[in-house]
Amino acid sequence: MKKLMISMAAASLVTGAVATADVDVNVGGQAALYYQTADTDADGFFHQNSSMANIGLQLNADSDIGNGFGLGGQYTMLGTLGLEKNLVSDIRQSANGGLNGGALTKVYITKKAGNTLVKLGRQELPKSLSPLAFSESWTVFKNTFDAAVVINSDLPETTLVGAYVSTSNKHGDLSNFSDLVVNSSLGVAKGAYMLTAATKLIPMTALTLSYYFMDNVAVAGDSSAIWADAQISGLPVAIGLQAGTIMPDTSGLDDTVAYGIKIGGDFGPVSASLAYTSVDDGTAKFQNVGTGVKTPLYTQAIYNQAFISQDSDSFGLKAAMGVGAGKVILHGVMSSGGVNDANDYNELDVVYKTSALGMDMFAAYILRDHDDAIIDADNIRFWTRYNF
Repeated sequence: MKKLMISMAAASLVTGAVATADVDVNVGGQAALYYQTADTDADGFFHQNSSMANIGLQLNADSDIGNGFGLGGQYTMLGTLGLEKNLVSDIRQSANGGLNGGALTKVYITKKAGNTLVKLGRQELPKSLSPLAFSESWTVFKNTFDAAVVINSDLPETTLVGAYVSTSNKHGDLSNFSDLVVNSSLGVAKGAYMLTAATKLIPMTALTLSYYFMDNVAVAGDSSAIWADAQISGLPVAIGLQAGTIMPDTSGLDDTVAYGIKIGGDFGPVSASLAYTSVDDGTAKFQNVGTGVKTPLYTQAIYNQAFISQDSDSFGLKAAMGVGAGKVILHGVMSSGGVNDANDYNELDVVYKTSALGMDMFAAYILRDHDDAIIDADNIRFWTRYNF
């Protein structure tokens, strides 16, 4: 990220306004190339009909305008470089609903007062502080939210977060901001209110507690949710514990309860973890209400969210080891449950991550096993990013 100084005195020559202050503006961004192909019954890997791609550019700017106030924004451009003419048949993400276009994906104002930060406008929300409405990183660029967020760190080793989240641009068309969703399709007409407390006051433990009130969910009425996550360190192995519930107010709709455990550590050159999660057959799925896609569950892999988020017991085993200039990750997951065993699903992700030529690179082979032939198709995914 680079710093520019904009003279308000110079700007006043253009606008006619009276201004003498200088403003420091931090500018930066990233360029990305994303490609994915599937081995379908109709077409194999790298066939045009079974492949998708994007090339993208994201520009960021933020500034301190004095008295504790700040301004920031992000403009995202997505295109194909004409790859759809002979190499791919689809795009992963759009910035205007078409093949090529741009969108304002962030615009916000901040105010810092003591240990309190207020951030108003279009912004990312991290999963660590907003586990049921968060920005996802699996696609070309992260989704963002229209939100009002207050963060306070007055209490020792504790962060308190309050937020009102109204809309999200999901993950497909980044220019289209719409209601949050439950079960991928039920709109949260009046937005969601969130309170989160993240604390390290308990010895060897990082604990996060979140409460959501979702105002006027289609069919379900007002709904509330509670989520807790504890990361325990300082033992021979690291332990993660998570649990939560989603509670619709409408009579006849069942609460959904989820919980999980993860145990992991370093074993010589290999780091490994074993995870188990269980979600009952309540009405709501435990999925990101900002996108209707990913989950906060420990068994989340690249493609298995639909099979672990409701009426499912899931196991996951992950191992990582440095290889060459990068790291190889193996992540196997299996789940069972659902009506007529619909959630019986297995996945193995073979991932290689590295940095070269100033770029971050990711390559994955995703093996999938399910009774549905479309879901059963294996995938190859590749992306590279250059941050500046």
